[in-house]
Amino acid sequence: MIRARRRFGQHFLHDPAVIARIVAAIALRPGDAAVEIGPGRGALTARLLAAAGQLDAIEIDRDLAAALRERFAAEPRWVLHESDALRMDWRALAAERGARLRVVGNLPYNISTPLLFRLLEASEAVLDMHFMLQKEVVDRIVATPDSAAYGRLTVMLAPRVQATRLLEVGAGAFRPAPQVSSAVVRLTVIDTPPQWARAPLYGDVVTAAFGQRRKTLRNALKKYLPAEAIRALGIDPGVRAETLTPAQFGALAQAAAAARAAGAMIR
Repeated sequence: MIRARRRFGQHFLHDPAVIARIVAAIALRPGDAAVEIGPGRGALTARLLAAAGQLDAIEIDRDLAAALRERFAAEPRWVLHESDALRMDWRALAAERGARLRVVGNLPYNISTPLLFRLLEASEAVLDMHFMLQKEVVDRIVATPDSAAYGRLTVMLAPRVQATRLLEVGAGAFRPAPQVSSAVVRLTVIDTPPQWARAPLYGDVVTAAFGQRRKTLRNALKKYLPAEAIRALGIDPGVRAETLTPAQFGALAQAAAAARAAGAMIR
């Protein structure tokens, strides 16, 4: 049996009851352009393939890829990409399959956030994502304003996806068992993000606001807006970032972009 490799953050799902719950929650349908990132030993693979009738699998570990290739050799609609998911061309894959992708994966902590944003760069090619992540990451994704888990990740994803926690998974469902609990989240792509989320400085303002959580907006955003401009938006410059909704961050970003443009015109 192939052992888990620490450098890839591997923990293999093995609990049949948990596997059944995950597959049921994802609810693939025949004809879906299903993609599995990191199939590992194939715990979910056969079930996903049976549900959709076709499956692209992306595996970076060459030993696991070889074992999977042998196991599914007789499946003509199962395609293995021995590759890094961070380097996949999602638009090209969706075009090849003739449909937007439904992406599934048990993601290691070190690539989860970069991969989410990599997929969202090609959001027109992705219908939804179902990911097993560390529970604390899912907590952050689905958090609400003024809660401990609410932060930059929440606000950056909020206008791009509709996030739903599906189920929690204990460490015992994996081999080797991780030291943390996991959860499965559904991320449904929002086809038309609100205009405020497309403000040029949205990411910069959000990052600055959460850069030092104890700072008030007055201090955290002074590079972008004076306190009077923040107050003019109906936002108290004396509050901290975690109290604001994503739409309020959007308003701040739009005002910051307008202020920058006006300053450039004056110069």
